[in-house]
Amino acid sequence: MTTTLKVGDALPDLKIGRITRTTLALFAGGSGDHNEIHLDSDVARGAGMEDVFAQGMLGMAHLSRLLTDHFPQSSLRSFSTRFAAITPVSAEPTCFGEVVAVDHHPDGDLLTLDLRVELPDGTVTLAGKATLQIGSAS
Repeated sequence: MTTTLKVGDALPDLKIGRITRTTLALFAGGSGDHNEIHLDSDVARGAGMEDVFAQGMLGMAHLSRLLTDHFPQSSLRSFSTRFAAITPVSAEPTCFGEVVAVDHHPDGDLLTLDLRVELPDGTVTLAGKATLQIGSAS
């Protein structure tokens, strides 16, 4: 089986919606990341920040959702990100994915995607790559 995706194709954008304090608290509970800089405004201000901000792994979780909305989880072969900027509380990030390589193999095509999480002002908070095997017996 081969993919119909080609280099330059983009996944539909995933608009996250507003990051709230409740979002941060729920993610802390689910992930175990209870670092107070994400939950306590006084701690964040004491560290020189304007307010609390999202856990970096929350953005990575949203990128994961972008991928699994379009591909089976079993097709994922590699996934990495680099944290580039903070996501402030009340931000409304969007996840993007673009096909940058398609390698055809008899047991399934390998897709490489560039990924990013971006704020409405254009700030990229996470940048990454994913490789997926499409059409394999995964």
